[in-house]
Amino acid sequence: MTALTLSTAAATGLRADAIVVGVAKGAGSKGGLVIAPGAEAVDKAYDGKLASVLETLGASGGEGEVTKLPAPSGFKAPVVVAVGLGEVPEKDETYGTDALRRAAGAAARALTGSKKAAFALPVEDAADAGALAEGALLGAYSFDAYKSIADAKATKKNGKDAKAPLAEVALLGGKPRDKAYKAAVERAIAVAEELNRARDLVNTPPNDLNPEAFAAVAQAAAKEHGIKVQVFDEKALAKGGFGGILGVGVGSDAPPRLVKLSYTSSKAGKNTKHLAFVGKGITYDSGGISLKPAGHNETMKCDMAGAAAVFAAVVAAARLGLEVNVTGWLALAENMPSGSATRPGDVLRMYSGKTVEVLNTDAEGRLVLADAIAKASEDQPDAIVDVATLTGAMMMALGNRTFGIMANDDAFRTSIHEIAEEVGEPSWPMPLPADLRKGMDSPTADIANMGERMGGGLVAGLFLKEFVGEGIAWAHLDIAGPAFHEGAPFGYTPKGGTGSAVRTLVRLAEHTASGDLG
Repeated sequence: MTALTLSTAAATGLRADAIVVGVAKGAGSKGGLVIAPGAEAVDKAYDGKLASVLETLGASGGEGEVTKLPAPSGFKAPVVVAVGLGEVPEKDETYGTDALRRAAGAAARALTGSKKAAFALPVEDAADAGALAEGALLGAYSFDAYKSIADAKATKKNGKDAKAPLAEVALLGGKPRDKAYKAAVERAIAVAEELNRARDLVNTPPNDLNPEAFAAVAQAAAKEHGIKVQVFDEKALAKGGFGGILGVGVGSDAPPRLVKLSYTSSKAGKNTKHLAFVGKGITYDSGGISLKPAGHNETMKCDMAGAAAVFAAVVAAARLGLEVNVTGWLALAENMPSGSATRPGDVLRMYSGKTVEVLNTDAEGRLVLADAIAKASEDQPDAIVDVATLTGAMMMALGNRTFGIMANDDAFRTSIHEIAEEVGEPSWPMPLPADLRKGMDSPTADIANMGERMGGGLVAGLFLKEFVGEGIAWAHLDIAGPAFHEGAPFGYTPKGGTGSAVRTLVRLAEHTASGDLG
């Protein structure tokens, strides 16, 4: 991954491929381009005319806009890169951390193929330094594992591999010896590395990432970071009565797995809080017997993004040494049609003992999650949060960039929403209307896996709620929209797997450790 350091060097004298500065839109209808703090020395080298030069080149300061121009004489870097921060802050306010994060990501992506860049962007405090570090590391992400060596050689330009991500970032204006700055950057590195690992998993083709392979990745990471791991294979699942996970995975030649990752704080005591994260891990979703039509299955390798997010969050918590116990449950299966696959009309006996009539085998995520949530409830955690690419209905409601939050506790739902906004992950609280529960009544079983078509995302949440242990706060994050980005990259968001919900889960663990959440 891209190397990152804090530096007190002057932008004018630092040897690099580029100097990155920030620009913003001035206030009011007549507001021109504004040079952001951190770029004073660069502006001075242009005789104070950097803004007018950039405006001549068409720069507006719009968020994520990138403009390149030759560096002034005397600079050791040949290029200056101006990245837009959006609207200039109101008087006495500073640039928001997510604006900085997005700008750093856009700049890092624009410098693909470069060896080193110096970021002279606004840094008011350690939080700004952490945001810039996180944005740069996430923006520089590239998934090239399946690119052939021949193709890589063909992209060589001017002695550089044009497809290689930016190799090194020096953050100017930081304080390398300040404990708060160092901690912020170290945190950003740990979170970004694990989030990028989640992106790698989401982007990995399903022929190479089946449930067993995913479990092996989790086992290796757990060993590296001192996390206890337990893997339930198909025999253990059958013995334990995990009818939901087995029912989804029975049609595939690649058998299902349930992985338990347990991070225990080194300072754990009787009063240490315990969070359980549960992730949907359908490594490929064909829809099963209720087969998805052409045009709806090409990206279904991403249906394990919830499990990838949970995995990444647990490892990040361990790397950060958070004073909270975190258990991750990865419910892994491949949903395929075959002679042995679950049929519409079949009834499954779940781990909780409830029976479920399967009306649609493409509503499989809730089945694997239900078993994992019921199992997680046995440990009596202080809260359970499940993460899943669960419903197309949530995408219809909130679009491709916002995930929905449902919960059995309004205060907990509000807390998660605020945390998600804090870290820059768009989200929206959603209700669980009691009247929608009746639509899942079954004449044959305790409950059906489908209900009313309208409000389908809420119906799925109501289904999951049935399997949460009594008295346990629970939230459900439906990340179907933002988990996999099919459009052009923007900010620090790449094409493909995004790592959605990782930062929300990590921040939730941090707030819980600090006692900010009940």
